Amino acid sequence: MKNITLLIAFTFLSFGAFAQKFELGNVSIDELKEKAHKEDPSAPAAVLYEKGVTYFDFDSSGDWIIVTDVEVRTKIYTKEGYSHANVEIPYYTKGLDKEEVIFTDVVTYNLNGDKIEKTKLKNEGEFKENYSVNWHVKKITLPAVKEGSIIEYHYQKKSPFIRNIPAWYFQGELPVNNTEYTIKIPQYFTYNRILSPYFPIKEEQDTKKTTRIYSNPNPKGGYGQSSSVLKNEVGSVVFYEIIKKYQAENVPALKGEHYVDNIKNYLSFVKHELAKTNFPNQEEKKYASDWDAVVKSIYNDENFGRELDEKSYFEDDIRALVAGTNMTRDELVAIIYNYVRDRMTFNKEFKYECTNGVKKAYAEKTGNVAEINLMLIAMLRYAGLNVNPILISTRANGHVSFVNRTEFNYVVAGLESQNGIVFLDATSKNGVPGLLPIRALNVTGRIIRENLSSAEVFLTPDINSVENNIVMANLKSDGSMDGQIRTQYFDYNAYMFREAYLDTNQDSYISKREKELGNIIISDYKLTNDKEYDKPVTEGFSFQNTAAADVIGDKIYISPMLFYAINGNPFKQENRTYPVDFIYPHQDRYNISITIPEGYMIETMPESATVAMEGNICTFRFNIAQRGNQIQMSISNDVNVGRLNPEYYNDLKTYFNDMLKKQNEKIVLKKL
Repeated sequence: MKNITLLIAFTFLSFGAFAQKFELGNVSIDELKEKAHKEDPSAPAAVLYEKGVTYFDFDSSGDWIIVTDVEVRTKIYTKEGYSHANVEIPYYTKGLDKEEVIFTDVVTYNLNGDKIEKTKLKNEGEFKENYSVNWHVKKITLPAVKEGSIIEYHYQKKSPFIRNIPAWYFQGELPVNNTEYTIKIPQYFTYNRILSPYFPIKEEQDTKKTTRIYSNPNPKGGYGQSSSVLKNEVGSVVFYEIIKKYQAENVPALKGEHYVDNIKNYLSFVKHELAKTNFPNQEEKKYASDWDAVVKSIYNDENFGRELDEKSYFEDDIRALVAGTNMTRDELVAIIYNYVRDRMTFNKEFKYECTNGVKKAYAEKTGNVAEINLMLIAMLRYAGLNVNPILISTRANGHVSFVNRTEFNYVVAGLESQNGIVFLDATSKNGVPGLLPIRALNVTGRIIRENLSSAEVFLTPDINSVENNIVMANLKSDGSMDGQIRTQYFDYNAYMFREAYLDTNQDSYISKREKELGNIIISDYKLTNDKEYDKPVTEGFSFQNTAAADVIGDKIYISPMLFYAINGNPFKQENRTYPVDFIYPHQDRYNISITIPEGYMIETMPESATVAMEGNICTFRFNIAQRGNQIQMSISNDVNVGRLNPEYYNDLKTYFNDMLKKQNEKIVLKKL
């Protein structure tokens, strides 16, 4: 983590390196005539220019506010790009300290012959919506947009929340020709900074003296941002500010690929977090600090630590649940876990703090993630087990960037022993001890213990979840096939199956399954252990496939893996700068037996082989043999990691190519 230390004795640097100058309204005919983006011809639109400036000012009460001005010029190439003419800016509106968003200079430019036509935004094109209780969204819809249009807009966002400087993203879903961001920070503030490493950004720095006007000497306080800086009269303040400028050109659109946890984690950005303030005649005040301080503040929060101490609301029920039994530790965990999971309904609110409290949630049998899982922790502790909360940022929320309590939005239970930590989350009706919901598998979390110590824990599972497929098939001389399939799903595969299947009508599921397996016809479908969570889910059915093989003359050509072969390499990019996320390690097994039709013999079949990455990160084993009139195959694909760093990407791509090649080899039968 880098610090922007606000000292006056900086080396003065010129901003001359940023040579190109852009201004709103200066749209050219050449830009309007452009039919496609030069670097990305498939792009439906492109950002020609965007500029952001963040600086500090005073509000009418004499308190510091953060002002961010943003200018954008976007080119629309195709109808698919029209959606980028709808702009939304969220802002916070709770209590007296409210954010404000104002749009200005909103114009659409079109070419009419050799003349440029300007269409300005009218009042009906701007509106606001309530996104949630505390959040609003200011929206604009650019007028007269068509293929070839250029749109421009400016907005200003004012915020009293000086701890939260808006993140600036140099990259997005569209290519960006030029992006520039400047932040001006007064000498009284020190911010930690994170600049993502995924795209090269030019940086320049300067320091200058500036003046700000203030009035109404009645500061609201908070964060120590005003009283000693301002005088008790209307006037001005002179101070130094550090100016940091960032610029990038020809930034490609960030395009998703297979096996990405959250593509937004890998956008190029700069973020800032308030570390401390140091005003004249005041003691230095720290905000960002180490994990010990963060953990202490969270645990002492009445909506967190105090909720863990509550036990009167469940004591009688838990005593009755475990009374008169001599259970092992695992049995004790399971019975309490199942009780909470089955009793409580998750209201889909992601927070590590309680909203209504565990007592009310228990009585009403519904609660947010904190209320359910803090309740679970309290019950397990009551039963004498060493269980502690683990703070998590969900996959959708993104990776944790700073040492800060605001980075988290989820909490689960961690059962600690000499053998490690068993994760527990009772918010999912299909959950079992040891398996977190997929949303919570976001690389790392932080466990908080009762003595207020903490530690980083890794959330990615290290045991392979197995899918075992057994196929008994009969091939006919016309290329059709029938037979039986039995599939078992273990661990995360079982969890994923239950999540997908149990909320779906069986006929709809079977129809989907038929398409997944090459448009086969399924009959006699049977499912077992779907509600017995400590056992693998097993499905079995008969199938028919009218086009299982190709019949050409007196020969039949069969794909050894039938309908289980992959259709193509999912890794198509030349290079990759972000990790490959398999979510969890897994093993797919296939035991396939094919009875060949009478009157045919095996002319050729693939050789047994093993394809593997270095260190057995991934391994594909293909074994094949003839037994009388049967072809028997034992095949497995092992992905032994849940997450793979990008330096292995080329090896992984080669592995999939080799596996694909092997799977596409044919068994050839010849008519006698």
